[in-house]
Amino acid sequence: VQLQASGGGLVQAGGSLRLSCAASGSISRVIAMGWYRQAPGNKRELAATITSDGSTVYADSVKGRFTISRDNAKSTVYLQMNSLKPEDTAVYYCKRVDPRGSYWGQGTQVTVSS
Repeated sequence: VQLQASGGGLVQAGGSLRLSCAASGSISRVIAMGWYRQAPGNKRELAATITSDGSTVYADSVKGRFTISRDNAKSTVYLQMNSLKPEDTAVYYCKRVDPRGSYWGQGTQVTVSS
């Protein structure tokens, strides 16, 4: 199982970015896929997840600003991030949970300047 995250970068506060996580193989029957983030000195935390039935969960800190979605045909999960704040600066990781276990992709850096 491979997960390839992309889309990170440097953006000014108030700006937007869209992260992509391309998975090897189908994602239509995975239990959930999600985005987590880890800022320097902090533990990794949930940003958003989406289950196989399309249910979503968001961290309180990103509600109303971030949107997670999935394209099963492309085996890709997206995280649209709007109204970015400096505190959103972190390495963002994609995670896949299926009956065989949990898998992490490599991180993609998001830096929001004030």
